[in-house]
Amino acid sequence: MTPMDLDTLTAVTTGVALLTCVLAVAGLHVYGRGRAQRAELVERLSATGQVSGAGRRRRFRGLDRRLRRTKAGRKLELRLAATGLDVTPGEFTACMLATVAGLWLIGQATLAPFFGPLAGLLGVWAAWQFLSWQRQKRIEKFINQLPELARILANATHAGLALRTAVGMAAEELEAPAGEELAKVADQLAVGHSMDDALGELADRLPSRELVVLVTTLVLSNRAGGQVVGALRNLTETLEERKETRREVRTQLSQVNTTAYAVPVLGVGSLFLMNGVKDGALERMTGSPVGQGAVIIAFALYAVGFVLIRRMSRIDV
Repeated sequence: MTPMDLDTLTAVTTGVALLTCVLAVAGLHVYGRGRAQRAELVERLSATGQVSGAGRRRRFRGLDRRLRRTKAGRKLELRLAATGLDVTPGEFTACMLATVAGLWLIGQATLAPFFGPLAGLLGVWAAWQFLSWQRQKRIEKFINQLPELARILANATHAGLALRTAVGMAAEELEAPAGEELAKVADQLAVGHSMDDALGELADRLPSRELVVLVTTLVLSNRAGGQVVGALRNLTETLEERKETRREVRTQLSQVNTTAYAVPVLGVGSLFLMNGVKDGALERMTGSPVGQGAVIIAFALYAVGFVLIRRMSRIDV
């Protein structure tokens, strides 16, 4: 290699190195500016109440992104939104898998290896039951706020305010979950959604007969331009009566609901009792196909009994 070629190679290498440094500095500048803009946006949205838990660090972001791309992940996200929990699909899935693994190991260690998978399935069922319980609890709390919501809307429309304005005012005055849900409706109306679509999505998130009646009343009154005040005041009285009726029915059925959960618990407790009386009895029993089939049939019968008791105690008011 001649000295001229060596000088040319040195110059090209130096130029490439300088260009790389310039691009790295520019990239770091753009990255820092993007982070600052994102932090400013998150702070502004958090101050206006449009982002929940904006200051909390999210975990399992990679798993969360993968889940949101799937149909099951999007359904899980909607289900979590209906519960009001500040949990992402990735966080819920990771916690559920950890619970399943823990129950699997506990069932395998304390009872017999055969009960490990059954305990894992029990963990999955318990996780979905927890979501259903949280969702139902939120719906019940929202239903209890419906009479007050109808009263606020009636007073606001009687004072001459538009229904859109009345919804925003009710969102500010009511506590969660009604306040949070109405704030979502007000945000949708602010960005151009129709009243029918915004209220329809509210009824889909928190399905109940009382909310469907309220939404139908508001939608029909908004379409026809009729008198909303009289309809809302009559609806307020009806909702108050239904609220008291639901409370009485729930009180009467509390013992039946407790029985539905007590029956499976007694069955699982009998397994621990059997294994405690004679150590290794469950392992010997599940060591044969006949014993495994008997255990599966027993668990299936407990599940059928639980479902039947729950259905018999379900009274639609």
